Amino acid sequence: MKIKIKKILRIVFIMASIGSLYFVPWILVKAWILPLPNTVQEQLNEAIDHGFDGIIVYVDQAGKPPEYYAAGWHDREKKIPANPHALFKIGSISKLYVAVAVAKLVNNKQLSLDKTLADYMPELVGRIEYADKITVKMMVEHRSGIPNFTDTPDYWAAPKESNNEKLALILDKPANFKPDKSYEYCNTNYLLLSEIMDKVLGYNHFQYIQEKILNPLHLKHTFASLSDVNIDDVMSGYHVGYPFDLKTDKQGMLASAEDVGVFLRALNDGSLFEDGEQEIYSSIYEYEHKGWVPGYQSIAKYHKKMDTVVIQFTNTTDPKLYNWNLADIIYGRILKIIRRRD
Repeated sequence: MKIKIKKILRIVFIMASIGSLYFVPWILVKAWILPLPNTVQEQLNEAIDHGFDGIIVYVDQAGKPPEYYAAGWHDREKKIPANPHALFKIGSISKLYVAVAVAKLVNNKQLSLDKTLADYMPELVGRIEYADKITVKMMVEHRSGIPNFTDTPDYWAAPKESNNEKLALILDKPANFKPDKSYEYCNTNYLLLSEIMDKVLGYNHFQYIQEKILNPLHLKHTFASLSDVNIDDVMSGYHVGYPFDLKTDKQGMLASAEDVGVFLRALNDGSLFEDGEQEIYSSIYEYEHKGWVPGYQSIAKYHKKMDTVVIQFTNTTDPKLYNWNLADIIYGRILKIIRRRD
């Protein structure tokens, strides 16, 4: 009887799985079920066949020289091949750098995790709900309840460039939840943390990131904004259905895959921190991240069992985020290739 029930359940599961495929884009299914290539480069070439315009991968495996891979286009219109050392808009991966800066400032008693938004920015009392209850720690952890400015309807159709413009989108709006009562990923939190650090330091917080994070790691290819770089060094970005290159849109930090990889290893092995800092950091934020802005999506992870950092940049996004899922599939297959060859 038990065997029959198991068979019935298996049939039901298989039929349900088959039925669910009608709702899954076939490109994702295809990318997932294809035989695994023998090399990382072959997997990147396959990713281009799936619809990405360009892809960059950096692999740092302990005890081995770093590996640099690229496929597709750096600039599709000019027919410039992808360059593994190109600059790329890293989106929310930048939150790792901000969170490290917060931990360092807290350790140095220049910032307090327990002080509130109202303590540091009293002008926002009455403009952001619960400003006197939202702590720095809650903002770092995405537990503030502050509305996310990028959730504004049609935000990405005409994204704002200045912090004041971005912040104006959520002022005087009700909180999404009471402080520390839930979790919701929110870009406004990190905008406010950047503003708070600017106030505490008396200068732009990226200068602090440069001095305390980038320079000690000898990272020369990480920048605060598009204004600081040669535009030709930046990989083009494309959004499905939008005819123009998104390279010139100013959307936060840029870096090479190698720079992100070196930073991520130092973050995970602790060499980035001075005494007391890593304990603070571990209590407030994570050790890996993904990034997304129109035309650019990225994955930055350290894999402890392999003692390997793998960074992946893909320069084609789409309205339904199929490419977000596709990038995950490609990334997972690259990990399998690395494991298999060892």
